[in-house]
Amino acid sequence: MTASPGAAPPRPARRELLEGPIPATLLRKTLPVIGGMIAMLSFNLVDTWFISRLGTEELAAVSFTFPVVFTVISLAIGLGIGTSAVVGRRLGRGEFAAVRRRSTDAALLGLVVGVLMTLLGLATLEPLFRLLGADDTLLPHIRDYMGVWYFGAAAMIVPRVLNSILRAHGNTVTQGLMMGLAALVNVVLDWWLIFGMGPIPAMGVSGAALATVLSWGLMAVTLVFQRELRGLFDLAGLTPAGLLDSWRELGRIAGPAALTSVFTPLAMGMLTRIVAGHGHHAVAGFGVGTRIEAFAQIAVLGLSMTLSPLVSQNAGAGQYDRVRRAIFGCFLFVLLWQLLVWAVLQGLAPWLVAGYAEREAVGEVLRTFLWLVPLGLGAQGVVILAVSSCNALHRPARAMRLSVVRLFVLSVPLAWLGGRLAGTTGIFSGMLVANLLMALVAWWQIRVVLTRYR
Repeated sequence: MTASPGAAPPRPARRELLEGPIPATLLRKTLPVIGGMIAMLSFNLVDTWFISRLGTEELAAVSFTFPVVFTVISLAIGLGIGTSAVVGRRLGRGEFAAVRRRSTDAALLGLVVGVLMTLLGLATLEPLFRLLGADDTLLPHIRDYMGVWYFGAAAMIVPRVLNSILRAHGNTVTQGLMMGLAALVNVVLDWWLIFGMGPIPAMGVSGAALATVLSWGLMAVTLVFQRELRGLFDLAGLTPAGLLDSWRELGRIAGPAALTSVFTPLAMGMLTRIVAGHGHHAVAGFGVGTRIEAFAQIAVLGLSMTLSPLVSQNAGAGQYDRVRRAIFGCFLFVLLWQLLVWAVLQGLAPWLVAGYAEREAVGEVLRTFLWLVPLGLGAQGVVILAVSSCNALHRPARAMRLSVVRLFVLSVPLAWLGGRLAGTTGIFSGMLVANLLMALVAWWQIRVVLTRYR
């Protein structure tokens, strides 16, 4: 299908996703994303390190916020997945005018969702965290943190949608640079706002939340004025009917994808509740462990972001052999890579425990977590890439089923059973077994999907 009159074709460099060698192309596109993700994951690690200096109660309180924070982030990820899938497929078909329309409307949808999350979050703050198991000791710290963080929900969502538009076009460098800038600003603001400096008073956990909001807000403003994105925005052609039409198309992928993404923090909240039954020290150790886990899985997460537009564009162009080779090649890579990461973590474990755990009880939980949970990250990576590929192939329902089985049929029940039998060691063992079993299911499901395109 040819482009509409007046619509400019993509720059030649963007043809890499359709024509370039698959391993080399994925490597070039993934490295900037990984660089940006390393910088962004420093948000959590830096915040956690600074907050750990405040005390165990503050650290445990912020650990309780992680599932809720990740829920909002997961909504943004889901919107980004839907945007990337729709924009990527239309690029593969050469429908460049539709690409501009969908890009504009996706950014507006992200803004609307952000405002709604602010209103809903502030209205449900205390009852929600009581439901997660927070007690009267931790709730004041949680209110201090989330009372600020919720106001920046739109700043967390809109940049992720904008970055997904750029990724769909093959531009991952801008994303990496923007994420690096925001992370650098966050480090500086963390120090000033948490502990105070000069005329700036010490704000504690509220300062950590404010630093995050301001950093993401800066990224959002910078991306809005980015040259390539400006060329994709079409506010002049905005109409209510056109907006609803775009949102329906985006929603067919973004809705299930966002719901699928929300399953992860929902399950994390359930796991946190299971861990909470073993004391504040267990929650603190688990909270630090999950942040290290996210950092350890950065290559998989980065690869999932670049594999998706490659799959979308090639599926749109009918090049399913390239789709097949890309997906299964990535499966093999992540299994080997994450095994190497596990070995590295074992060597770093003494320093990680010493740096993040002030009490011995917290250190024991963290040591056990680092030994067991990262051992299954390669298998979890297969599931993540399978879910990403299903969304890119416009199979969001199948992606959702994979996530439901992994989290609610395997991970949470096995962790609960393990906790009943062997405490926190049993919880982490259950999480490991769940990932190993689910990798086999995900591999089989992708084979089923791709068989239909032979």
